[in-house]
Amino acid sequence: MIVRILAEGQYDVDGATLDAIHRLDDEVMQAIMNNDAGRFHTLYGKLVALARTGRRIEPHEFAESDIILPAADTSLAEAKKLFSGTID
Repeated sequence: MIVRILAEGQYDVDGATLDAIHRLDDEVMQAIMNNDAGRFHTLYGKLVALARTGRRIEPHEFAESDIILPAADTSLAEAKKLFSGTID
């Protein structure tokens, strides 16, 4: 599966990594809903690091992304907007 991190690039991850990404994503969403900035940043950092364990896809390679993650430096406020669909 191909994971894109916005403003960074794409990574090809295996099934076990994808499962771990989905589990962490659920925890990240819970932190967003609870407005817990500390937990959000910790978990989102782990999520991005996990995606980066995949094989980096070179920019000249064309690969459709299966999952798109916000940029690694996304704030809690930005994440709330992204996931609520209220991007300015």
